[in-house]
Amino acid sequence: MDKKLLSKSKYCQAVQCEKILWLNKYKHDEAEDSANDSILKTGRKVGELAKGLFGDYNDIPYDADIDVRIQNTQRTLQNKPNVICEASFLYDNNFCSVDILKNDADGVEIYEVKSSTEIKDIFLDDVAYQYYVLNNLGLKVKKASIVYINNEYVRKKELDMAQLFNIEDVTEIVRAKQNQIKSNIDSINDFMKNFEGESEPESELGLDCFNPYQCPFWGYCTRDLPRPNVFDIVKMRNDKKFEKYYDGIISFEDLKNDASLTTPRFVEQIDFELNNRPPKIQKEAIADILNSLKYPLYFIDYETCQYAIPEYEGTKPYQQIPFQYSLHIIENEDASFKHKEFLAEAGDENMIRNFAESMIDDLAEDGSVIVYNKGFESSVNRKIGEMYPDLKDELERINGNIVDFMVPFSKRQYYTKEMKGSYSIKKVLPALFPDDSKLNYDNLSGVHNGGEASSAFLSLTDKTPEEQEKIRESLLRYCELDTYAMVKIWEKFRQVCD
Repeated sequence: MDKKLLSKSKYCQAVQCEKILWLNKYKHDEAEDSANDSILKTGRKVGELAKGLFGDYNDIPYDADIDVRIQNTQRTLQNKPNVICEASFLYDNNFCSVDILKNDADGVEIYEVKSSTEIKDIFLDDVAYQYYVLNNLGLKVKKASIVYINNEYVRKKELDMAQLFNIEDVTEIVRAKQNQIKSNIDSINDFMKNFEGESEPESELGLDCFNPYQCPFWGYCTRDLPRPNVFDIVKMRNDKKFEKYYDGIISFEDLKNDASLTTPRFVEQIDFELNNRPPKIQKEAIADILNSLKYPLYFIDYETCQYAIPEYEGTKPYQQIPFQYSLHIIENEDASFKHKEFLAEAGDENMIRNFAESMIDDLAEDGSVIVYNKGFESSVNRKIGEMYPDLKDELERINGNIVDFMVPFSKRQYYTKEMKGSYSIKKVLPALFPDDSKLNYDNLSGVHNGGEASSAFLSLTDKTPEEQEKIRESLLRYCELDTYAMVKIWEKFRQVCD
């Protein structure tokens, strides 16, 4: 590929920030690893399925030589009417491949496929760029549309593609963008020419660092800022952070002296970290939680995954699908804990029901069901109850017994400077137990957080039996740590209330 070629992906990157192009070329190793194999796999799967939206189609096979792809496209265009997928075009060094091109006798229609459940502005830029290329090559573009996921679709036994996908005509929008496209291309080309060498261009931090995507070079571009800084304030809106930044209020010392900063949780985070405050523990609030508990104590955590294309009857696109739980049980005041667990088999068509039935069996006796973030587990239970009405009463019983251990941390009833404004269990645990290596997620093998757990489970069907066994073991140990962590938090609560 010509190194100066402007593809539609590069164009969209430059719409967000031109400097990304330079950084990708000269500072690629500085990029934070933001690639998620499961997200990429989802995009490919959605794209492949959508190719059949209009019946039979001609696929332009990928070839590293762009000229070959363009030549194959030109030959296929002669056989109108037809549908061409990955049709490739080059105009004045601007290259694009069209996901689906309806090639009619009186012109063509562009269909850009996205695995999203909504249309984002950057998608319009993407389609407008394709329109620009095809239109300037002399093709009559009758229509331009975005194909995206309908997240209200509920799968029946068979997948209904017409219901799964929304198709929105954006022709007038992309036509109105054509002058802007030309202006952007000229600006990008000038930028690429001016910074062909290794002299780094200057750029200003701004909201486009996070919109439409988190820039992988954020850490590099903020490397010279004082630590901690305004961007480390948890739960402050990005636009407010940039207001402070542009006013020169950047470090925590600056923020401490900012009279306009009055939100108590922000002030508290800054105060604790600057002044090395001792832990804040509202013992009465902690005691109230402890007094509300009823034996047996069930410490439980779920792992879920999402399918853009629903795999199971009765589910929607991107619904949280439970595939695993870990459960620590303390039956009475004098008992040591027991551990139980469930991890679905890859490809299990009854995975959701098997998950629910196993959990109901393990939580057969009424007691406190202790979670970290009640909204998540209770929502998953409600969805399962809707799918399987015969299980609804039992799942409602479980929901009625839930106690949320996140609450004291989210309400700052228990807070330490090491939590750095966060109440994520990944921050709370090392803050409470800094010297316990058994509670360090970094010491786990393979799976260290919920995102990795979801990706690992989704990858199982593509793995060998030996690889599956290794991944499953990593999943089990990760989820087990989540519930063991809650046992340790319970012990800490009891300790501070003695």
